Amino acid sequence: MSEAKFVRRSLATLSAELAHLGHQACPSTVAELLRPLGYHLYVNVKRFTGPDHPDRDRQFRYLQEQIERFRDAGWPIISVDTKKKELIGDFKNPGRKRGLQPEQVNCHDFRQDAQYRAVPYGIYDVLANRGHVCVGLSADTPAFAVASIRAWWARLGCKRYAPFTELLILADAGGSNGCRPRLWKRQLQAFADYFGLVVTVGHYPTGASKWNPIEHRLFGPISINWSGEPLRDLPTMLGLLRGTTTATGLVVSATADRSCYPTQVKVTAAEMARLHLQRHEVCPQWNYTLRPHSMASCN
Repeated sequence: MSEAKFVRRSLATLSAELAHLGHQACPSTVAELLRPLGYHLYVNVKRFTGPDHPDRDRQFRYLQEQIERFRDAGWPIISVDTKKKELIGDFKNPGRKRGLQPEQVNCHDFRQDAQYRAVPYGIYDVLANRGHVCVGLSADTPAFAVASIRAWWARLGCKRYAPFTELLILADAGGSNGCRPRLWKRQLQAFADYFGLVVTVGHYPTGASKWNPIEHRLFGPISINWSGEPLRDLPTMLGLLRGTTTATGLVVSATADRSCYPTQVKVTAAEMARLHLQRHEVCPQWNYTLRPHSMASCN
């Protein structure tokens, strides 16, 4: 045998090659011969995330301790992240849906043909099993991320958790709500000051975003709900978000944010020094608490 291995041969091709070698076997017979040997068609599985961070397991254990502490006290826990950005217009949406005929969409996904490039930022309320998606029409920045959390708290969280003044945020290590952007922390300080909240943030280790609860408890059901449905306009997108439910009782609300969020906003070291930020002893790069400079009531 040569070093070349042909593993993507169809059953018909394998049957023809066997016949050329003097072995008569129809494609069905080839399939029956391969099946007990364990040969099947597979797609690549994304599994390798690079070398594990030395504090990966330690951070996971600490996050679980934080979640249990807040859950036992009844304090709010939210999981946040930005879902895949979507082009609004006549564009193909992956998946299938039942209908009398297929939807006709553009042949190419050119951004200039879109009405908007929507940025869905999700907030998943872990204790209440409720989701909220703020659809931005500007850039995915830390300011937009905190504005979305602020809108959720003012609209829903403030009423649902009125007696409590502590909030736990579970976020990825990168992106607009990552552990490094200074603007994320500055905006969270303003959020904490305005509502009089003690905000604790726990970031999942690099490469471990799939363990963030929002990924499978909110974003997964949303993708299933609008599978194969072109997001032709903003009201359609918001309606599909609000129509997302699960057998476990998930309810989703959605709003649009038409504000403009500039990119590359610089936060000086002097501004960072004024933050009331306390890093935890365990994995301080991923865990910290922001306390309000002055208490404010939630109206």
